[in-house]
Amino acid sequence: MNMKRLLAVTVILTGLALSSTNTPLAAQFNAESRGSDNIKVLSHLPIGAPGSVSDIEIEQDLSRPFAYIGREVLGRSDGGERGVDVIDIADPSNPKVIYRWRIEDNDLHIGAGGKDLKIFSWEGRHYLILSVQFRQGGPDYDLGAIVFDVTGLPDTSTFKEVARIQGPEELGGFHNIFTYKHSNGRALLFATTTSPAAHVYDLGYVVDGKKEEALVARVPVPGPDARSYHDFYTGYDADSEQDRFYGGGTGGYYVFNVTDLESPELLVSLTGINGVEWGHTFTPSPDGRYVVAEAEYQYAPLRIFDLKPGLDGEVTNIRRPISAWTANWEHLVHNHEVRWPLVFVSGYLDGLQIFSLQDPKRPKTVGHYDTYLEGDEDGVMNGAWGVDVRNEDGLIVISDMVTGFWAFKMEGFDGWNGLDWGYPNMSSVQDWDNGPAVQVKTRN
Repeated sequence: MNMKRLLAVTVILTGLALSSTNTPLAAQFNAESRGSDNIKVLSHLPIGAPGSVSDIEIEQDLSRPFAYIGREVLGRSDGGERGVDVIDIADPSNPKVIYRWRIEDNDLHIGAGGKDLKIFSWEGRHYLILSVQFRQGGPDYDLGAIVFDVTGLPDTSTFKEVARIQGPEELGGFHNIFTYKHSNGRALLFATTTSPAAHVYDLGYVVDGKKEEALVARVPVPGPDARSYHDFYTGYDADSEQDRFYGGGTGGYYVFNVTDLESPELLVSLTGINGVEWGHTFTPSPDGRYVVAEAEYQYAPLRIFDLKPGLDGEVTNIRRPISAWTANWEHLVHNHEVRWPLVFVSGYLDGLQIFSLQDPKRPKTVGHYDTYLEGDEDGVMNGAWGVDVRNEDGLIVISDMVTGFWAFKMEGFDGWNGLDWGYPNMSSVQDWDNGPAVQVKTRN
C-alpha cells in the first residue's frame, strides 16, 4: 500500500464516523452462528469450485422465485465454469440449481467469462442479461453481453438465448451493467466498456435484433486522462423529474442528468478525494442526496457523501465525505445495495454486512454474517462478491466466490418501500410496467 493511501486511510479512520465497532445490541456477534443474533441463515448452497462464482441477481416478483449467479474462471478455480446458474428459491430454505448455461467452446475462451447479471422486462416477457469479459487470443473478445429469455421458468427447456451485444464497440467486454426503466419509457442497459464512456443500449432494439440501432448514447468519463467507468447506478430523481446516472471510474465519481440521452449533463463531480484515484461502486439514497462510494483497495472504507452542495449549485466538485464505514479496517468491503436507511454489503472476507444510515454522519452496523468461512491467505479480494435484496419480502442473497449461494432474513426487515420511510420508492429495483415517475409514488 503506498504512503498516499496509507495517509488517507489514517485521516479517515481518525477524523470520520467510522463505525465497524459501533454495533447496536441487536447485532452482537454470536460465535456459534458466525454472525449477529438478528441474522437468520435460510440456506447455503455450494455451487462450484473456489473462484468460479461472480455476481448475483434475484427476481423481485414472488411469483418468479429465481436467482441467477454468474460463473467465471478466476483465482483458484479449476476452470470450465464460464456462464450462469439458475437457482429456484421457491423455498428459500431449500434452493436448487435447476439450469446451468455455459459458453460454447469453453476451452478456447481466454478470460474470466460471466461477470455481472441484471434482469429486465419488455413487452410482457422477462429477460436476463449476463455481462462477459474475454481476452484477445481466444474467441469473443468483442462480446459484451448475452441476453436470455427466461419467461418460461421453471420450465428450463424454455431458457433461450435471444441476442448478443457484440462487435467493435464492445471490445474487451462489459465488466459491469445496470438495467433501467427510463422516464421516456424505454428499457435501457448501461454498460462499462474499455473506452472512456459508459455505453447505453436500447434493450427493445436488442431483443428485436436491431443491433445497429441499439447503441443509443454514451455517458463520458470527465477529464483529459479518462480511461473508463468501473460501476454505476441509474435512478429517477422525483423532485427534479430527472433520470440521473451515478458513475465511479477514473478520478472518482460523477453524477449526470441523462433525461436527454443524447446530451448527458454533468451535475456534480467527486474528485480529488484523499485515497481515491479510481471510483468503484457508487449508489445514492432514494432522494439522491446521499451517496455510498467504494474504492477498491485494501483498508478502503465505504465513504458517505452529501451531494446537496453540488446539486444546489454551491460547488461543482465535492472532495470530502461526511462519514465512512467498514466491517474490518484491515479488509475491504465490496458491492452494496441501498434500501434506505439500510445498506446491504457483500464484504469479501467479512461476508454479509448491513449498516444503517439513519444518521448519515454516524453509520452503524446492524447485522452481519460470515459467508467466507476461511482465512485471508488468498488476499482481501476473496469471499462475498455480490448481494441483492428482494423488496417484496426482505429476502437477502449473497454470492460468495468460494462458498457459493446464501439466503438470509434479518429480524424486523420484512420488505422495503421508500414511502414507508418518507422517501421516494426508488432503489435498484425497477417498475418495468409503469416507469419511474409512477414507481417513486407507489406502495408495494
